[in-house]
Amino acid sequence: MRELVVLGTASQVPTRQRNQNGYVLRWDGEGILFDPGEGSQRQMLHAGVAVHDLTRICVTHFHGDHALGLPGVIQRISLDRVPHPVTAHYPASGRPYFDRLRHATLYREGADLREEPVTGDGVLARTPAFTLSAARLSHGVDAYGYRLTEPDGRRMLPERLAAHGITGPAVARLQRDGELDGVTLEEVSEHRPGQVFAFIMDTRLCDAVPALAEGCDLLVIESTFLDEDAGLAAEYGHLTAGQAAAVARDGGVRHLVLTHFSQRYTDPGAFGRQARAAGFEGALTVAADLVRVPVPKRR
Repeated sequence: MRELVVLGTASQVPTRQRNQNGYVLRWDGEGILFDPGEGSQRQMLHAGVAVHDLTRICVTHFHGDHALGLPGVIQRISLDRVPHPVTAHYPASGRPYFDRLRHATLYREGADLREEPVTGDGVLARTPAFTLSAARLSHGVDAYGYRLTEPDGRRMLPERLAAHGITGPAVARLQRDGELDGVTLEEVSEHRPGQVFAFIMDTRLCDAVPALAEGCDLLVIESTFLDEDAGLAAEYGHLTAGQAAAVARDGGVRHLVLTHFSQRYTDPGAFGRQARAAGFEGALTVAADLVRVPVPKRR
């Protein structure tokens, strides 16, 4: 299963319709919680996401709407005695904030929560399923965007396997060894590009934004302001809907998810209209709380 579960889509101020931030990426056996704002634990309950599903927590920066849900989630991980390690990534300069949030109240620690602060651009983790990297954004405090990249692979071609009489367990041996009885893996398969996901919050336009978005199958990106308020967006370190869509357009993004909307706007459709006006022609989701967005099928 590869999908995005949206827990909240508001920016600094929640509304009757929008909880503060929170997003869970389900990626095969991994569950990555991004930017848990206030109320994320309850939103997870509504969305059918258990803390047992979480393997990582990624915080872009330490403004309240992106981090005040951490105490409840962290304590619930211990309360439910999640049996596997959960790794937390966050800007290293925010370690004092993370420590205070982690220990906001008394509780019995009953889980293995590992902290791996982000100290700069680059790779944070490599697993068989993906590489997780970070890049510094442009905001009022230290902030990082995250990019998840699946390794490229090979797609087996049944007709070519059949032509060489390769079936059953022999297929696995060929995949493992790269050659079987004179038949190479390249002869019976084709290149399969890995899938790419990126998460970009609270930033004005900077070099990291297009770098993170390039070639994404699924891009989650803030669009706090509409284009007519581009001046405010730049002043406060945010993007407009048109700016986010232009980045997605130029980067060849397949599915764009706009989120983190200012409470000043009452028509969510305006964000989608401005994204289309900016020339983005791919799949588009103007996020709402508790929606699920599947990662697009492979190209």
